[in-house]
Amino acid sequence: MDEARRVVLRSAGATGALAAALAAGLLRPQRALAATWNKAAFGAKNPADALKGIGAADAAESKDVVIDLPQIAENGAVVPIEVTSNVPGTTSIAVLIEKNPFPLAAKFDFMEGALPYVKLNVKVGESSLVRVVAEAGGKFYSASKEVKVTIGGCGG
Repeated sequence: MDEARRVVLRSAGATGALAAALAAGLLRPQRALAATWNKAAFGAKNPADALKGIGAADAAESKDVVIDLPQIAENGAVVPIEVTSNVPGTTSIAVLIEKNPFPLAAKFDFMEGALPYVKLNVKVGESSLVRVVAEAGGKFYSASKEVKVTIGGCGG
């Protein structure tokens, strides 16, 4: 019973120290997150500007970037996408929905040795081209696939 009390007191002390550090301004998690936010790319209103924002304006088409998504999406609010990059040394994958108001939907960075695979759900406002851009060795590789969004899931 004495051991449980010590664990509780130790945890409370650590929590208090963390709260004090946050209050004193020694830890700033928002600043760390804001440092990696690419406002120009995610705020772009067209695909060309979004690609320029991530530095991939001259991405070359590649069969090594594999996109798996439905040809027809019955619910545009939740469209599942799976992306795999078979390009050796892939360090990032970006997903763009060309006809969305803000085309850049997501960007993922990978550490060396990580499997360059992502699975996500995106909102697609209307039938559109989905473009995926993978970065490897300072070069960009892309692939695209069309998704048709139906109204009410009737296929028309």
